[in-house]
Amino acid sequence: MMQTIEQVTGEFVGLVWGVPLVVLLVGSGLLFTIYFGFPQLRFFKHAMQIISGKYDDPKDKGEISHFQALCAALSATVGLGNIAGVAVAISLGGPGAVFWLWVAGFIGMCTKFTEVCLSLKYREVGDDGVVHGGPMFVIKNALSKKYYPIAWLYAFFVILSSFGAGNMFQSNQMAAILKTSAGVPEWISGLIFCVGAALILIGGIKRIGKVTEKMVPAMVGLYLFGAIWILVARYANIPDMFGQIFAGAFAGTAAVGGFAGAAFKEVMIMGIRRATFSNEAGMGSSAMAHSAAKSSPVQEGIVALLEPFIDTIVVCTITAIALLLTGAWSAEGLTGGSEMTAWAFESVMGPAGRWIVTSTVTLFAFSTIISWEYYGEQGVTFVFGEKWIKAYRYIFIVFIFIGSIAHLNIVLNVSDAVYGLLALPNMMACWMLLPKVKEMLNEYTMKLKSGEIKAFK
Repeated sequence: MMQTIEQVTGEFVGLVWGVPLVVLLVGSGLLFTIYFGFPQLRFFKHAMQIISGKYDDPKDKGEISHFQALCAALSATVGLGNIAGVAVAISLGGPGAVFWLWVAGFIGMCTKFTEVCLSLKYREVGDDGVVHGGPMFVIKNALSKKYYPIAWLYAFFVILSSFGAGNMFQSNQMAAILKTSAGVPEWISGLIFCVGAALILIGGIKRIGKVTEKMVPAMVGLYLFGAIWILVARYANIPDMFGQIFAGAFAGTAAVGGFAGAAFKEVMIMGIRRATFSNEAGMGSSAMAHSAAKSSPVQEGIVALLEPFIDTIVVCTITAIALLLTGAWSAEGLTGGSEMTAWAFESVMGPAGRWIVTSTVTLFAFSTIISWEYYGEQGVTFVFGEKWIKAYRYIFIVFIFIGSIAHLNIVLNVSDAVYGLLALPNMMACWMLLPKVKEMLNEYTMKLKSGEIKAFK
């Protein structure tokens, strides 16, 4: 019976994350990019200036800085998908999948800009200064009352996703890799994660922001250090690597070593699906973290442009470089994305390489947990009210432990499917309010050029 349910829920995940959803997300991002005039390119430098604090206006409402909001959002998106997910995509789609991963990451930057602009515009700020935002508040405050059930459904899906994809899956994978690499029993890892999360989450988004602004640069920097080491050690293979990526992107990839080969369609779908799942562009989830920023809508939307760039074009590419330069992607006998990436690092750096992957997997997963707890809080606030937030935190922390010791394939399958369904209400709101975003962007651009929007530092 349980095996049948697991099979059905697994098929449900595949159905949700099928070609139609990928087309919706990537197609929308492409059209948004054209409609807004490629803001990824026009405002990239300005985004860097904003997160440096140059345009911080002390009068802006919010709870955290631009940089803290970006790090909090990145801590949720930069996770196991950047290591294990990319490895699986390349092992199934070949090197060409990396090209489509880059394409999806680039156009996802504009999707992220759109959803974050709207979340800042229609967020709710309480008398105590606490901010609540996200697609459910956009639908509630910007659209007619007939769409309220859709907003409620989105918020409910966020709660479910926070327990599964944002919590139990992460703690399960953290405990598993620590057991494999260091022999730490899963229950001990689970207790440590629970205590660590509790100490951070009790302080709300302000403490999450303070922790992630230190954690995200550290974990990405550590992973980047390993990639640079591999690049230097295998520099002779770099031309061949790029040749494989661009050739495989349009012609598919023939069977090599333990790789079974892939046609053009498989290559494209693997790359696009992995980028979409990794950077969450179109899901509206990270817009909840950005909503807490002390910022204006367009300004924070511009900051959010950097999120898919860092998550997909930087961090996912680090994994791809390691796999392709070392040949791990087609090596026989390697199973599991994290193990494949660990082998790639270890083959060049020795035992230190495996420890880098183990450390980054642990940090990536833990950072995802603490940020998704905040997302779940926003869902709880919308569905049940603020008075239930403390109870939700306690339950969430217990589920960290459960996830570390249990095998919950059915629960995780349902959670992954529900997570994919977040895109439908969010993209509906984005499409319906696209002219409003265009109006805000044009107004901001004019003020920036005229000097009305000025630097404070």
